[in-house]
Amino acid sequence: MKTQAEIQIPSPGPVAQESPGGGGLLGSPFLFLAAMLLLMWALIIRPQQRQQKQHKAMLTQVQKGDMVVTNGGIHGKVTGVTDDILTVEIADRVRVKLSRSSVASRSQPASQEKS
Repeated sequence: MKTQAEIQIPSPGPVAQESPGGGGLLGSPFLFLAAMLLLMWALIIRPQQRQQKQHKAMLTQVQKGDMVVTNGGIHGKVTGVTDDILTVEIADRVRVKLSRSSVASRSQPASQEKS
């Protein structure tokens, strides 16, 4: 029986060493992080900015006679418009004053929808 000192372990051969650059530019974690940030901006942030811009433009175009839906779900017809306040008729002779920012969507006047 051989003792531990007599057992020889074969060497695995020459060991390849990594380059000191860490894999070059393509293997850089900074490039991966930049790509992920660009992807998040393109898929999440930019569409949301576009939607906010369209909603703001819609709020400035609200006119007397338009049908609107508020953020609370109230449907009505705009009967008066000032700078930041809309008067909306939600039933016969029932009018409420709303802030422009509380309007979620608008449609054409009722007379144009039926034709």
